[in-house]
Amino acid sequence: MDNSSQTSQESDFPKISGPATRALSHAGLFKLEQLTKVTEADLLKLHGLGPKAIRILNEVLKEKGLSFANKG
Repeated sequence: MDNSSQTSQESDFPKISGPATRALSHAGLFKLEQLTKVTEADLLKLHGLGPKAIRILNEVLKEKGLSFANKG
């Protein structure tokens, strides 16, 4: 009776706001590893995703030895 598998795509993102989580999922992003292919600037263009969520995601990426894509 595990309810954690109700969604077709499970995210491994840290706790960020609902709008930020929805913005990422609408963009097709569900895993931290996928964020290494996009820049912070691109993510900030998503409606609902702001600087606070970017900061949290960046901290978690760094903990795992990952980072957002470089500009250019």
